[in-house]
Amino acid sequence: MTVAKVIELVGSSEESFEDAVQNAIDTASDSIRNIHGLDVLDWTADVEDGKIVKYRANVKIAFRYEE
Repeated sequence: MTVAKVIELVGSSEESFEDAVQNAIDTASDSIRNIHGLDVLDWTADVEDGKIVKYRANVKIAFRYEE
């Protein structure tokens, strides 16, 4: 039987939403093995003077649970 664990993270980037998601995965990968999927829950951005200055992606990351 396989059990998955899911955590929620917020990645950010000054470049793009895609980079924000990748930054979340990269950070999770530093301490979590066996990541096998993610779900993007929400996109947000900070705006200054009519320009996006920071992109954020709220994601759930799933990985195989091992004791």
